[in-house]
Amino acid sequence: MKILIADAFDEGLPKRLAPFGEVFTDMGRLAEANVLLIRSKTKATKEFLEGAPKLELIIRGGVGLDNVDREACKARGIEVTNTPKASSVAVAELAMALMLAVPNRLVEAHQGMKEGKWLKKELKRTELYRKTLGIVGVGLIGTEVARRAAAFGMELLGFDPFVPKHEIATMVKSLDELFARSDYISFHTPLTAETKGMIGKDALAKMKKGVVLVNTGRGKIMVEEDLAEALRSGHVRAYATDVWYSDPPDPSSPLLSAPNVLMAPHIGASSKENLLRIGDTVVEILGKRKR
Repeated sequence: MKILIADAFDEGLPKRLAPFGEVFTDMGRLAEANVLLIRSKTKATKEFLEGAPKLELIIRGGVGLDNVDREACKARGIEVTNTPKASSVAVAELAMALMLAVPNRLVEAHQGMKEGKWLKKELKRTELYRKTLGIVGVGLIGTEVARRAAAFGMELLGFDPFVPKHEIATMVKSLDELFARSDYISFHTPLTAETKGMIGKDALAKMKKGVVLVNTGRGKIMVEEDLAEALRSGHVRAYATDVWYSDPPDPSSPLLSAPNVLMAPHIGASSKENLLRIGDTVVEILGKRKR
């Protein structure tokens, strides 16, 4: 078995995979690979797959498979899988960190101190306690966010067409209801034909004035131009995001210059512990195939 590691994983993973076959990172050897390991950077398109005639398995380290052409894989008989459980804690912790940073004015406070400013009177904080958090997508990651938000005393609403009842969040029947009731909204949806561009002018208008949006799901669920306008008008108080239309975002993205945007470079699944968990899952997957 020849295993190609195309993206950044834990540096100890090649040694752990050595018992299963030859492990390499040279993309020039794609045509030799039986197994391909990717994360977000590599796009396994139909054209990409044409350069991998011996490919039998793609393992995507992380949640979601929108960077893999699954139809092309199915036609070729290439198995596709991912590691959704591994990343739940890492992404949930980042979502909470972004959610905490906005009302606590942490970026402004830090920058002010760096500039020699003492903004004690200027920076007024608000609390998460007793605020309503709407969670769009209450799967593995959304559930971990719910557990952490509950510890802060937040009221929790959830919407997920595949989850009628939840152990922590009160499920609502429509996104409109969640939008109307939530002070904060955290997005944890995959990118599909239904979710692409779901947060545009109409959806934003249904949200509370002053809502805070946190997105550690997929950048393309947002209509960037509409969101930037809602931020400029003040209808949306802040947008905290770790995900973009592309990695890195196009310099022309209106969100890069919009007010009250807290930005991170897609680091949600990049914790040291998560990379180790992803490695554990990869080893488990290959171990089952070997047996």
